[in-house]
Amino acid sequence: FMEIQEIEQVVVKWETDVFMVTPKDSESERDEELQQNNDENHTIKQNQLIETQDKSSYPCGICDETFTKNSLLTKHLKIHTDDGLFSCKICGKTSSRKCHLDIHMRTHTGEKPFLCNLCGKGFSQKGHLTIHTRTHTGERPFSCKICEKGFIEKGLLTDHMSVHTGERPFPCKICGKSFSRKSSLTVHVRTHVAEKPFSCEICGKGFCAKAFLNLHMRVHTGDRPFSCVICGKTYTQKSHLSVHLRTHTGDRPFSCTLCGKSFQYKLSLMEHMTIHTGERPFLCKVCGKRFREKCHLTVHMRIHTGEKPFSCNICEKRFCKKCNLILHMRNHVSENSVSC
Repeated sequence: FMEIQEIEQVVVKWETDVFMVTPKDSESERDEELQQNNDENHTIKQNQLIETQDKSSYPCGICDETFTKNSLLTKHLKIHTDDGLFSCKICGKTSSRKCHLDIHMRTHTGEKPFLCNLCGKGFSQKGHLTIHTRTHTGERPFSCKICEKGFIEKGLLTDHMSVHTGERPFPCKICGKSFSRKSSLTVHVRTHVAEKPFSCEICGKGFCAKAFLNLHMRVHTGDRPFSCVICGKTYTQKSHLSVHLRTHTGDRPFSCTLCGKSFQYKLSLMEHMTIHTGERPFLCKVCGKRFREKCHLTVHMRIHTGEKPFSCNICEKRFCKKCNLILHMRNHVSENSVSC
């Protein structure tokens, strides 16, 4: 389109050139037509200017996003906090970038747009799918420089390094226990405050971490993906299979530094250590009696509750300890021997 000044010059030239030969009526019509074109050009330019102004006249001062209407900007500002962060309207979690907030929202909506083309499992983030795919391919791109053990993600390598360095920079302010990762501390703190934000949709049981919920779901689905190559026994968790394999290999990786006795399970070593230290960490809240092992406290509590979970299938007599039931059953065996 021609500029307004150029149009005016054309009009003047045209009037000069044709004034003496153009009839008056025709001249009026052409003047009117030119004026109409002039007005149309002016209107178009005004609209273009307004449109350009609208697109950039309502910018967000926090994230630089622009809006065509003030009402849209006002609505957008609600996702920012006083610190200039993006806030989730459901749980209040904040993020410095909107794309991170969008990813977080999938935890509420359950959206999992990234699917594994090998097993069909879905993920909310592409990065999680990448890590998962390594469980199929066997790729372990993150390796320990000390022992050369490989890992599918960097976070697992970071955790592993604490085995060599002993570094645990994230301590729990409640009990003092330290962790190598902040996320591990976050999950641990929930055990103190009884926070269980992840619940099973089938039975309603709550969990402090999503990973625990995923493991629990196998109880309902019956999924036991880890099988022993020696006896065929299956497990819901890889760690359970690793522990089971020790029954075949005889491996006892946990040794007492005081007496040298070794154990298949770390918990067994911890319980053993109380023999040397004299520690009795498990307290009965009813009578104040202390115990070295939690299972001993569990059995002791039956004295207060009157619970007797072990019953004789011959005379239906009940007992609070399994060992007492075994002793009782011998009486029936002896009676049968005498009668014979």
